[in-house]
Amino acid sequence: MVSKFNNALLIGASSGIGAALARCLAEDGTRVALVARREDELEDVRRGIATAWGQDSAKVYVADVTDFSAAPDLFARIDDEMETLDLVVYCAGVMAVGPEDEYDFDKDKLVVDVNLLGGMAWLDQAAARFEARRAGAIVGIGSVAGDRGRRAYPNYHAAKAGFATYLESLRNRLSRYGVQVTTIKPGPVATPMTEGMGKQPLMRSAEEAAQKIHAAIKKGKMTAYVPAIWRPIMFAIRNIPSILFRRMGI
Repeated sequence: MVSKFNNALLIGASSGIGAALARCLAEDGTRVALVARREDELEDVRRGIATAWGQDSAKVYVADVTDFSAAPDLFARIDDEMETLDLVVYCAGVMAVGPEDEYDFDKDKLVVDVNLLGGMAWLDQAAARFEARRAGAIVGIGSVAGDRGRRAYPNYHAAKAGFATYLESLRNRLSRYGVQVTTIKPGPVATPMTEGMGKQPLMRSAEEAAQKIHAAIKKGKMTAYVPAIWRPIMFAIRNIPSILFRRMGI
């Protein structure tokens, strides 16, 4: 269990879970580096943190996670300017909602690029440094959607499933070096990404989700469902026979 992190990097911190988690960490005394492509929104998050917890509490770095080649140099710069990171959280995510009869590879690629490949590009950098230091924590914000291939959003389910497996592999590789890797699997969370989806079961606010995520990270959890009720729900869903699952139309 970690009592507190000193310097954290959050990728995808301009809104939603990323912004809310940044505030939780700052309130706990952690300095946060905020990365996202939307500079105005990112600056709003920084100002709110600075007002509440001091001007040195947050720094802003503008970047698009789909610009994979930019990740190594920017990560190194942030690590240096933050005086050594000990927590890196990948929060970036996107959905591409469309009609059920749509098969659009451009949308598929965007979802995979943001939700999976962007995470690999940034967390590979964290993994290499934390392995060398024999310390640190890596966190990926996945989704319960990665636990089963439902019919609604094939690209999103696939990207989140791949991200969960990638994080499990990192955990298996890095645990022997004392590096924590935590997979977070939220259910529906009220964020700009989910605005067009209507009311969802067990939906939580970004602030409530962030508090539970923060607690799970500090406890050193390997995998945490948010809220916890999703663990037994998804256990049941994962174990529905495929032929029955298909007939259920979910």
